Amino acid sequence: MQEKLKPGLYIVATPIGNLSDLSPRAADMLARADVLAVEDSRVTSKLLQHIGARRPMIPYHDHNADRVRPELIARMAGESVALVSDAGTPLISDPGYKLVRDARAAGVPVTTIPGPCAAIAALTLAGLPTDRFLFAGFLPSKAKARADAIAELAGIRATLVFYESGPRLGAALAALAEGLGPRDAAVAREISKAYEEAVTAPLPDLAARYADAPPKGEIVIVVAPPGEPEAAGEDEVDAALREALERLPPAKAAGEVAKALGADRKALYARAMALKDQK
Repeated sequence: MQEKLKPGLYIVATPIGNLSDLSPRAADMLARADVLAVEDSRVTSKLLQHIGARRPMIPYHDHNADRVRPELIARMAGESVALVSDAGTPLISDPGYKLVRDARAAGVPVTTIPGPCAAIAALTLAGLPTDRFLFAGFLPSKAKARADAIAELAGIRATLVFYESGPRLGAALAALAEGLGPRDAAVAREISKAYEEAVTAPLPDLAARYADAPPKGEIVIVVAPPGEPEAAGEDEVDAALREALERLPPAKAAGEVAKALGADRKALYARAMALKDQK
């Protein structure tokens, strides 16, 4: 007989495509948990069937989370509750973080069982910089809100990662191309499945490709960071220094302009002293 899990919350990552990606530890947790908090019981039933297990399930999703959460927290005092999403790592673009927050507030032990994540998997396929990246979830569906969100992200010097659905892909790529220009990007879909695909091209090309041919399935868009800004010209530097010198001593003026223009502070200080002497 399998040993019971200790009471608490267990965050279990599930496959994003290929069921064989379920880790042995995750399978063990799902088979032994007293109850599973699931996004869709039909999806999780197939996963349980794959590992030969049957467990009680409670739906936990956007539409019922506030109502169901207190019940789940109460059960964690004496039972093990495993949280799963339909695919991938719970809490990534779903309401699970509130369950973790309230469990911790109630003194409930929280354990994570890491595994597949579509955002991370897409980054590995895209061939774009991965030293800094920002996961931005789903873009808003309305055009104005979507454009505003993209404008807010435009200056971030990191690779951007978005989730998207097939029917919305063309509009999302067109908005990204308009807001971010011809940055390199990738559209990844069917990750870990038989027809896994990662199409890489500048954003305008991807927008044209998918404008009239929306693919099926869940999709990840990965966008390269902005290029290095052009170095400020000598006239621009002098103008900025002269303006700063009207308000600040040379050292502080050099520091302010260095931060604003991304220039060398020592060189700017020497130039600031020269401009001051010219007065």
